[in-house]
Amino acid sequence: MSVVLPGAVALSTLCLPAAAQAAERPGAAAELGSLAARSAHPATTLGSMRFSKVVINGGKDIVLGTTTKKSVTVTYTATSSSGVAVTEAFLWQGTDSSSPDTITGSLGTDDDPVCTESTTQTGVYACTAVFHISAASDLKNNGVAGTWKLILGGWDLYANASFDDDVSTTRIKKASQLTADATPEPVKKGRTITVRGSLKRADWNTGKNVGYAGQGVLLQYRKKGSSTYTTLKKVTSGTGGALKATTTATADGYYRFSFATNTTTAAATAPGDYVDVR
Repeated sequence: MSVVLPGAVALSTLCLPAAAQAAERPGAAAELGSLAARSAHPATTLGSMRFSKVVINGGKDIVLGTTTKKSVTVTYTATSSSGVAVTEAFLWQGTDSSSPDTITGSLGTDDDPVCTESTTQTGVYACTAVFHISAASDLKNNGVAGTWKLILGGWDLYANASFDDDVSTTRIKKASQLTADATPEPVKKGRTITVRGSLKRADWNTGKNVGYAGQGVLLQYRKKGSSTYTTLKKVTSGTGGALKATTTATADGYYRFSFATNTTTAAATAPGDYVDVR
């Protein structure tokens, strides 16, 4: 087992619930519901274990493209005066973790989290859980981009169970892509420059990047010799994510589009396209 136990206590002597012994459970909505249902209410603890200091993916959003597979680390502290035998972690979406019918998405770890007791504080365990998430296999028809909750469960050395179904949240977002092409090149000073491009984002169901319409995108400019981009105007992506903006040529420089993140989609910035102004 992937836990460090005090003294001579061995996990093999404990009668742990079957859910604690299961190793692989990605997308296991039914098991997640079973886990939470063991308490009178998902957020009510039967045992004395408490969870704190949760950090998911280093505090950053989880961004997945069409073929991305990521290892997402979750760290937390489990505290129990009766010791910690084993803990479990799930990421989930829905309204009630104890009811499989209301769970719209669930992700589990391949292995039990590793928990190590503090050398200075008895009953305090530093735990690490690793989620291996593939957009193509784990998120296709299993949850949507947006906010996901973390449920943590654990059993102490006397097989008492504790659960918290909303100990922390994270956002799983779709990766986005931007392009920009400024014309004409070269151009006379004072003439109109047209910048075209497209905004796309990952579609986890089809495994393709598709146009993202109706989104605000910034047209930005960086003068040759400068390291700073300034925003010229804001445009909205059209059908198929198409972008078009015009501006007046003033000096040699680079033009790009920039898209800020939203609740479901990660930010993206196109490479700057250089225009020679004569």
